[in-house]
Amino acid sequence: MDRPEDRAKDQPTDRTAESAADGGDGAGRGDGAAKRSRRRFLRDLSMVGAGGVVGAAAAATVDRTALADDHKFPANGPATHPDRHHPPKHGHVDVHWNVDTEKKLVALTFDDGPMPQWTPMVLDTLEKADVPATFFLVGRRVLDNARILEGRTARHEFGNHTWAHKNLATMGVDAAHDAIARAHDAIEKVTGREPTQMRPPYGHLGGTTLLAAADLGYDVTLWSLQMVESEYVNNPPGLVTYIVDSVLPGTILLAHDTGPQDRLVALKGLPDMISGLRAKGYEFTTVSELVAENRK
Repeated sequence: MDRPEDRAKDQPTDRTAESAADGGDGAGRGDGAAKRSRRRFLRDLSMVGAGGVVGAAAAATVDRTALADDHKFPANGPATHPDRHHPPKHGHVDVHWNVDTEKKLVALTFDDGPMPQWTPMVLDTLEKADVPATFFLVGRRVLDNARILEGRTARHEFGNHTWAHKNLATMGVDAAHDAIARAHDAIEKVTGREPTQMRPPYGHLGGTTLLAAADLGYDVTLWSLQMVESEYVNNPPGLVTYIVDSVLPGTILLAHDTGPQDRLVALKGLPDMISGLRAKGYEFTTVSELVAENRK
């Protein structure tokens, strides 16, 4: 009987056929094995690649579905009101790191005061040099230290640095709104003027920060250059040189009128910075005046 196993013995196997095609010698068999190995590798690779593409497409579909189905607002993220029925009271918020201008204008800004530690010294320095500045005030400190500002507000601008200098980017909508609104009321009460510029503590922005700013009619001021006092503790003149060389037209310069001791490096260097910048043709202005210049 012609059994299947007998016919199989008479049929050349793939190995035998490829060996014959290669001339039947050892070298041919080796080359054939290499070719088969490459073919199998390429075939397997193509199958894996196809599976990878399908898998990636499936994963992307899952990701898109997950995003599309996630309607929950993170506590510190949305720049829209969660009830979806109330747009911000103001249609836009401008965020300024600096101002694009060819004029040699620079805005000095001071954060975290007013505090008896150094705010009076800074005000004295600016008055002597006839330089305006923008102070971003912490609301609770404004009420605690209102006497520091008495009779000294005409030259300067006062911005909002929140009620207690907590990180706005970690707050929900209501908390962020309250932190800015309470400081707003305190600053207006003490200075007699409503602030229009807001600087978030640490420069941290979240969606709720922008939403609160839009509701309250604020623009957001960050900075393009800051005093790096800790790098010049042992070389105060070096900080003066660094600042004078780094200021560009439209720079918003960040300093602090309270805080760690190393900040005195910048505050004591202010007279030389001012004279150095003036020697290069720079004029000093408040943030709002600088922004207005850009809008002309």
